[in-house]
Amino acid sequence: MKNTKNKGITEIEIFPNPFPERDYTIDMECPEFTCLCPKTGQPDFATLHISYIPDKLCIELKALKIYLTSYRNEGGFHEKVVNIILDDLVAACKPRKMKIVGDFNVRGGIHTIVTVEHSGKKTKAAKRKK
Repeated sequence: MKNTKNKGITEIEIFPNPFPERDYTIDMECPEFTCLCPKTGQPDFATLHISYIPDKLCIELKALKIYLTSYRNEGGFHEKVVNIILDDLVAACKPRKMKIVGDFNVRGGIHTIVTVEHSGKKTKAAKRKK
């Protein structure tokens, strides 16, 4: 993973898409996602919903579980963590489309849901980086 300084975050394994000529959606749910609040150091709990249309590669599920579990000791605001996960998964499998919804448990009386999407098109921010 290149989007964090934590060397404990593991790489994401992929495998060839068995039907690259067809659009189909893969939906995954991780109901036990945990990261650390950067202000308090306390754990934040969330359910992550990951949905993508693969191109040539798919994400291996056990590797995804290990990758997501490695966030248990990683601090970051909800917005940062969900965006980094999207960046890493897109970099690993280069999907046609991907959406991640981070549905975080109530903290301080506020329920947070962070939704990020990748459409396979270059964003203005990505074009500026070149």
